[in-house]
Formats: sequence, C-alpha cells, structure tokens
Amino acid sequence: MANPSPGYSITVRVQAPSSYQVTSELAAAVGAAGAQVTALDVVESHADRMVVDVTANTSSPDHADQVADAIRAIEGVAVEHVSDRTFLIHLGGKLEVVPKVELRNRDDLSRAYTPGVARVCLAIADDEKLARNLTVKRNTIAVVTDGSAVLGLGNIGPSAALPVMEGKAALFKQFADVDAWPVCIDTQDTDEIVKIVKAIAPVYGGVNLEDIAAPRCFEIEARLREELDIPVFHDDQHGTAIVVLAALNNALRVVDKRIEDIEVVVSGVGAAGHAIIQLLLAAGVRRIVAAGRSGVISRGEEYADEHRRWIAENTNQQGLTGSLTEAVAGADVFIGVSAPDVLTEEAVATMAPRSIVFALANPDPEIDPVIAGRHAAVVATGRSDYPNQINNVLAFPGVFRGLLDAGVNDVTTEMLVAAAEAISRNVTDEELNESYIIPSVFDRDVARDVADAIVAVAERDRERAHEAVAAAAH
Repeated sequence: MANPSPGYSITVRVQAPSSYQVTSELAAAVGAAGAQVTALDVVESHADRMVVDVTANTSSPDHADQVADAIRAIEGVAVEHVSDRTFLIHLGGKLEVVPKVELRNRDDLSRAYTPGVARVCLAIADDEKLARNLTVKRNTIAVVTDGSAVLGLGNIGPSAALPVMEGKAALFKQFADVDAWPVCIDTQDTDEIVKIVKAIAPVYGGVNLEDIAAPRCFEIEARLREELDIPVFHDDQHGTAIVVLAALNNALRVVDKRIEDIEVVVSGVGAAGHAIIQLLLAAGVRRIVAAGRSGVISRGEEYADEHRRWIAENTNQQGLTGSLTEAVAGADVFIGVSAPDVLTEEAVATMAPRSIVFALANPDPEIDPVIAGRHAAVVATGRSDYPNQINNVLAFPGVFRGLLDAGVNDVTTEMLVAAAEAISRNVTDEELNESYIIPSVFDRDVARDVADAIVAVAERDRERAHEAVAAAAH
C-alpha cells in the first residue's frame, strides 16, 4: 500500500456515545487501518452522545472506504458521512473575480464605467500600446490547454483539465501576484488552437501553454511566439527545464563536479526532455545522451519527428547505441522525464562515483528513490513526499512576473538560464546537502528573485539593442 497522502484526505463524521475513551478508540481504529489521523474535532456534544469529525490521510479511495469500515466496526459508533476533502476544496471552483476598485456611488460608477470609460477606450483606440497599462492586460496571463496531456492522466479533454488550470492560476496569484485565468479549448487541431489564442490575446499580457501533447505543442508554441506581441511560455517544456537546471546546479555543488565535465543521460524525448536538453546545452553541459522508448537517440538513425532529429544532431557525439541501461553506465547524471520503473538498481550502480539521479516521472518515478539512493549521492523526484522535489511552481510564477514587469514580447534562452540560477541561489551553502538541493515551493523569495533575474536580462538586451543601433548610426 502507498503512503497516506493529503491528496486522499477524508473527514468521517460519526455519532458516538459520550465517553472519555471514544476519541482514543476512533484514533486507534484509523491508525490500525493504516491511515494517518490529522484531526479529531467534537462538532456536537450532548449528555449521552457526541458528533465527531475524524480527519485522516489515506492512500487511495479504496483505502478511504477501509478506514470508514474500521470506524463503523467500533461498538456504538455510527458513520453519518464520509467527505473527500480534495473534492470539497474544488466545490464551485478555486477562483473568483474581485474588482480592484470599490464602486460606492454614482461618482465611482461614472469613472469606472459609463460615461468616463469611453475616454479610456478612445485613448486605447488611438494607441493600442496603452492597453498594457490601462487594462487587466498589464497583469493577466491566459493558462491555455486543450486537455490532451494532463498530468499523468493523458488525453482527458478540456473540461476535465479545468481543475488543473484553476490550480495553476491560483499558484500564479499566490506566489507572484499574477492574475491568471484558465482557457480550456475544445479542439485539438493545431490551426484552431493558434487561431483561438490569437483571437483572445488582446485581453492578456502573456500566454502560459499547459498540458498540450507533443509534438503538437512545439508547433503551437513556435507559431504563437512568431505571431503574437506578448510572451508565450510552455511550462511543461521550459518550466520543467528551468527547475531541473536549478536543482542540477546545486546537486553538482554537493558532489563537487563542474557542469562542463559531466555526462548526462536523459530518459524521455517528449516536450520536457527536449527542453531540458536545450537548456542544459545552453548552460554548458557538453556530453548528453538521450533515450526514448526504442533506446538511445543517435545520428545514424532515421527519425520522422523533427524534434528527435534535432536531439540526434545535437547530442551523443560519441555515437552510443543500445538501451537506456547501457547508456547510463559511467554517466554522472540521470534525468528521467519518461515512465515508471525504466531504471534499475543495477543500472544506477554502474553510474560514475557520486552520481546524481533525477527520477521525475509522476506519480510513479523511473526508479524508487529509496533504491536509487543506495548508489547515487543525490536523488530528486517530482513528488512532495520525498526530499528534493522538482516542482515547476518554483519557476513559472516568477518567470511571468518578470516578463510582465519587463514588458517584453519574447522569452529567451538567456532568461531561462538566469531564472534557474536565481532558484539555485536560494539554497545557501549552510543549507545545502544531499537532501536539500532545491528551495521549498513556499519560499516567498524565489518568485521575486526569478522575476528580478528575468528583468535584468531584459534590460541587458535593451542596452545591447541600443548600442547596436548607435554603432550602426556611426
């Protein structure tokens, strides 16, 4: 049985006899069923009976049923209701729209709406750039998906993807004060998606593409970046790559290796794997080998997918062929963004001394992190119940905060590298160890530091552009 998790938290409302021992019996029953009691609250108390809410973390819906049955088995106890706390938090959605201005009287209404608003409309009609300052465009992001590759759930469609996009929007607001809104599009046709996003773009200061299946996501991002005058960022690609590079920077500090000296094996050549490889190369990694379902990507093979062709042309200079297991032998770093259980303990044992393993497949990683830790010096996953969680929330809120603050139209590789370095710096030498290579997602400094790094790069780019214009003039 998997470990109990807040993702499967339940509250069981029970009616029980009024006795000193009843809460102890409830806690013991829940514990004996393998769950974790997190709260026992007396809701009502009477002379002969009481109503108690028992809140506990379980490991699955079936486990939750077992916990409820264990409580029912206590003599004199009746279960009134079992609530799934994850579903409760989603009731009515997780977002709302709240006006920034208070409309208290006719005077306020005349300026916020008619007739005063007409003057603002005409000003924007004369100069469309004013919309960035005079409307929600200044601080609003569209979180766009077609529902084709949602978490580990696959192609579940736009309606089923909406809870994830709501959560993403909540994270934007919580960590970077960016107003984001879900845009779940009911088509998986590339041309239609591009057309729809372009049509709604006047409202938004940026576009965060999310959970769109590869290879379609590559074309959608490329076309939108070319055709829109606002930044477009595919978080599954670039957000993942940023946080992986940030964690790698610090893992290398732990094992005392230089980024230019290491050999990296990447398992998974979809959207995330492709972006990780691009960013690692930009950051100075010289030797990368990538592997897909059919084995190592090499230049001698024919690939119909242009992105696999790019990987073949830009990695594996030594010409390795064969399986992932063969590629891992002697490598310093393994980065998995692929599938569960593709890396064996025996393969990790063949890696270089003081090796690094990032097993990021969710919810089940490429290798059990405990097993990987028997041989690797540093292990990271995408899960919150193990140390060193590689979580995109460390990147995307700050990235968009910086893009909006800088008022730029493009996302550059230099910005991505700078964002990763900003995240890395939030782990001090005193804090750094094998189990702490990446800051907490609740570290409030991270988003601000990432935003500042993005703005600094944007300002340098402007200075270079001005210098180039001045040089050309002379």
